[in-house]
Amino acid sequence: MGIDHYENFPVASLLVPPALRTPIHEIYRFARCADDIADEGDDATPVRLAALAGLRGDLDRIAAGAYPGGGRWSGLAEAVAAHDLPLGLLRDLLSAFEQDVRGMVYRDYTDLYAYCRNSANPIGRLLLALYRRGEPELLRWSDAICTGLQLVNFWQDVDQDHAKGRIYIPQSEFERFGVDPAQIGRRVADPAWERLLRAQTAVARDLLLSGQPLVFALGGRIGWELRLVIQGGLRIAERIDAVRGDVFTQRPVLAASDWARMAMRAATMSGKG
Repeated sequence: MGIDHYENFPVASLLVPPALRTPIHEIYRFARCADDIADEGDDATPVRLAALAGLRGDLDRIAAGAYPGGGRWSGLAEAVAAHDLPLGLLRDLLSAFEQDVRGMVYRDYTDLYAYCRNSANPIGRLLLALYRRGEPELLRWSDAICTGLQLVNFWQDVDQDHAKGRIYIPQSEFERFGVDPAQIGRRVADPAWERLLRAQTAVARDLLLSGQPLVFALGGRIGWELRLVIQGGLRIAERIDAVRGDVFTQRPVLAASDWARMAMRAATMSGKG
């Protein structure tokens, strides 16, 4: 899993009001720490789960107003207090990381979307909380964008995730396209694999486009930030399709030349989802 999809796109950039950059940075830092516990190093599963449980304990202390000043997460505690951030969303992130550590097979998109509700959607909802916007329609659009970005990251990192023992493509999709999941380990991008992965990028693309109205509902500088985020996800999906799904030998990433293209597309986005 991971929050790597936010590393492809702007996070707390100059488009974000200065007063919100530090809280966003604290949220991201916490998520990054949890991600590293789940993904980095050679620790055994019980050690990783214990470390994540330690972060849960930190959140409990923040919730109780008992987190020590000057501690590792004192900045996060200040952001939670100042902006009334819902700590349940950060706990949801930890649930997703714990799921990664334990390992899971996703039977279908129902399973995968349930995972994304914990792994991706909390970030967008926390950002909306910082802007004091919690209308149900805005939350739905935010969830669509965040899940779309998460899926793009999954398809971008099929090879790397497999090396960690994780396959996020639902089993039902392998069956639908007649592809053996073991093919990932063989790093074979044949026509059947291309059709399979192209269908997955289409799902991600549809989600990103369906969340576009959020750009116009929020407007201002955050609206421009979101335009670039959405266009970044769409561009990665295009790059995956352009290499015919061969993410094994040519992992698609954003190049310097992509930013001008993304800015042009961002300027002409439609408010229709």
